[in-house]
Amino acid sequence: MPAYIIASIEVTDPDDYMTYARQTVALAEKWGGRFLVKGGNPETVEGTTASRQVVIEFPDRATAKAWYNSDEYREILPIALRASKRDIAIVDGV
Repeated sequence: MPAYIIASIEVTDPDDYMTYARQTVALAEKWGGRFLVKGGNPETVEGTTASRQVVIEFPDRATAKAWYNSDEYREILPIALRASKRDIAIVDGV
């Protein structure tokens, strides 16, 4: 069953954040991941919405978690943490 990493992100330092963002697609692809959403300009219809939304599809939850916890991702994660405020979840698909 596919699993999805869903992120709601407020970028606080766009230049620094782009250093991180430029590396994520190729890294996710190494783990079988595929970006379905990567960008801004959301139209909020209920509640509040961060300015940037990301959805990455992985083959399953174990692979999504392995990618997130991989040495390669952990190497670039500090850039994202200092350049943005994020809420991230891993959810199973149907």
